[in-house]
Amino acid sequence: MATTACFIIVSRNDIPIYETELGSAAKREDAAQLHQFILHAALDVVQDLAWTTSAMFLKAIDRFNDLVVSVYVTAGHTRFMLLHDSRSDDGIKSFFQEVHELYIKTLLNPLYLPGSRITSSHFDTKVRGLGRKYL
Repeated sequence: MATTACFIIVSRNDIPIYETELGSAAKREDAAQLHQFILHAALDVVQDLAWTTSAMFLKAIDRFNDLVVSVYVTAGHTRFMLLHDSRSDDGIKSFFQEVHELYIKTLLNPLYLPGSRITSSHFDTKVRGLGRKYL
């Protein structure tokens, strides 16, 4: 079964700081814009849910056709959002936890300005590898 996934990290100021397309499904021309639209539309739901629970992994919070939006919120209110069509909550949770570790390592880099775009090719390679492993 072909899977599609779009992963985005949104800072506490609602600024996307990292985006990538994951998965093996055939890419449509307008898929990237559609995925961004769905994820940004789910930000309001995330904002409401983040203050009502102490859990970091919010699971599936929104749906669009056969696509599901899963979210992980860090202690600093940075949101990791994944748009996917698979239903493996354990794999998605593991993906988010390992990406969170990578994100913390990026924050600890003295050359990285928190809240700015993550342009590291090492970070991108690791996230794509985790996507292949868990999604």
